[in-house]
Amino acid sequence: MKAIPQIKVCGMRDANNINELVALKPDYLGFIFYEKSPRFIADYPAVDIPNSIRKVGVFVNASERYIQEMKVRFGLDVLQLHGDESPELCYILKQSGAQVMKVFRINEDFNFDLTRCYEDYVDYFLFDTATKAYGGSGKKFNWQLLKSYNQARPIFLSGGIGSNDAEELRQLEGLNIKAIDINSKFESAPGLKEIEKLRVFMSELRASSVMQ
Repeated sequence: MKAIPQIKVCGMRDANNINELVALKPDYLGFIFYEKSPRFIADYPAVDIPNSIRKVGVFVNASERYIQEMKVRFGLDVLQLHGDESPELCYILKQSGAQVMKVFRINEDFNFDLTRCYEDYVDYFLFDTATKAYGGSGKKFNWQLLKSYNQARPIFLSGGIGSNDAEELRQLEGLNIKAIDINSKFESAPGLKEIEKLRVFMSELRASSVMQ
């Protein structure tokens, strides 16, 4: 029996948009703390996010101090490290009480052995498409490459997932997928999500058990 997938919507920052999205009950909301991102957020939005929705902070080569400050200010549950962060930093952050997610950017030449030295220090891996930018590219990678991963930690699947991908996601098997991570394909502008488009996709994805 395959488990129903969880859903993470990333790149949120507009309070009204977040309020609309909260009504759809995603499992995770992502906030980007990388100043070069068009979805960068500086202040906590004036919105009440229920405890049932976990708040994820996305960081790119940030200092431990900054990450810890944002963790406290935003009440972050998960720290997503999208740069070249070390296993040592993952260990330190995990000791602070938050869950830690390390991101790897995937292309045809990616060596999944690189994940092994992080296994003991993170809760999840997120696999995104390898591009010059740090995420938000709207581009997919070849999901079949994930068969080379040893499945040692649950993964978040990211990278150009759009409204027409529910059926293909249903067909994925043998992968330790925790959640589907969606962002730019559901935007009318950076950081502003199309709620009805999300509603339809989330309903389709949750309609049947698609993940192991």
